[in-house]
This record gives sequence, structure tokens and C-alpha cells, in this order.
Amino acid sequence: MSVILGIDIGGSGIKGAPVDTATGKLVAERHRIPTPEGAHPDAVKDVVVELVRHFGHAGPVGITFPGIVQHGHTLSAANVDKAWIGLDADTLFTEATGRDVTVINDADAAGLAEARFGAGAGVPGEVLLLTFGTGIGSALIYDGVLVPNTEFGHLYLKGDKHAETWASDRAREQGDLNWKQWAKRVSRYLQYLEGLFSPDLFIIGGGVSKKADKWQPHVATTRTRLVPAALQNEAGIVGAAMVAAQRSQGD
Repeated sequence: MSVILGIDIGGSGIKGAPVDTATGKLVAERHRIPTPEGAHPDAVKDVVVELVRHFGHAGPVGITFPGIVQHGHTLSAANVDKAWIGLDADTLFTEATGRDVTVINDADAAGLAEARFGAGAGVPGEVLLLTFGTGIGSALIYDGVLVPNTEFGHLYLKGDKHAETWASDRAREQGDLNWKQWAKRVSRYLQYLEGLFSPDLFIIGGGVSKKADKWQPHVATTRTRLVPAALQNEAGIVGAAMVAAQRSQGD
């Protein structure tokens, strides 16, 4: 059993757990710490160190980040402090924890986990995972291979509507929308993506995946099958652990 610590940096909480990367199962109860106000790198780094200490983990660590991650550098900061832009996050966390740390985009991590262990397992062709939370994250998987950093939440829909600020779960809360009203916006967004990419499967993740009974009956796609994420909020943790395991094995 190869156990890797996965940590998921979110807009409201930073959560982690050790993961059996052969099965995708958490081997200890998930631990969550509120995201520091403003999510400055130094403050987030301190929380990551606290999580590593909490689990007494001595091996590699995988960490998700809510923005573009290229070769360990964080290149965008839509919902966190702008100090993340251009930062060598792999080095920041590696030096702070004394562990070998691999950083990956949060939606990409969730997509990898769902494609391997969750709702996309065994599905051939193109799978598009979308996480609805503070923003909208995306992961494009083709035959199990990730196309990283797609950022489809930042598309503009017809009528000049920015997808993330119009159809995220935060937009639902801020607009005081009921689930049916929100699902109508999501439907328009998904149909737009269908026209661009023709996926074989949509997987809907993020916090809303736990409440699929409230919105799924009201979401309409043109031709693409849609399912809620099977791993729900654990997907980012599992995916982060997966990429750290791959790196440690030299894959």
C-alpha cells in the first residue's frame, strides 16, 4: 500500500487526508482547517505545515491549488491573494514542510481521481469534470489522460455572461437562487460546452455534488450524459495524492 498525503486548498477550507493511492481510499479521517482570510501564500503555507504535522506524515505530499499550475508554479489567482501569481509553489511547500511536494490545479486533481476511481472510471473518450463552488473549475480527460489547466469557468457565454460569476455555487448563494433557477443557468453553460467540445460525459463535482437530488432533475444537456462526482469533496485530496505518487515513482 502506497500512502500519500493529499491536501486540497479551497476558498473556505484547506483539508487533507492520507490516501491509499492503489485504491483511492482515505486511510484516516479527513481534517479541515479554515482558509486564512485573503489566502496569502505565507498564511496558506502555515496551514499546510499544520496538516502535515497533524497526520505525522513523512512521505511525499500532493497539494491542490485553485488556479493555473504549470511545472509547480502558480500562474493565476482568481479567488486567492495575487501574491500567488508566478510563485514557485512546489518549492514554497517543500521547504516549509521538509517533504517532497507536488502542486496541481484543484479541478485537474479532482478530474484525475474521478477518472480513475470515481464516476469516470472505465469511461472511454472525453470526460469533462466541472467543480461548482467559489468558482467553476474544469478538468478535461481523454481516455484517462489529463489535458491540464483548461479553466473553462472563465469562458464567456452569449450575452456577455462570465460563466464563473454567473453559474458558480457562490453565484447561486449571492443571487439567492433556488436550485431550479440555478440549474437553468448551469444548463445553459453545459450546452455551450457541448457545442465546443462534445464530451461523452459530464461529471459535476464540488460542494454541490453532495446535493445532486436538488439540482440534477432540473439540469438539461443536449446530448451528453451527466452524473454527480462519486468522490464528492474527497476527489481533490485523492487526485493530489495520485500526482505526488506518480512523481515519487518517476512516472
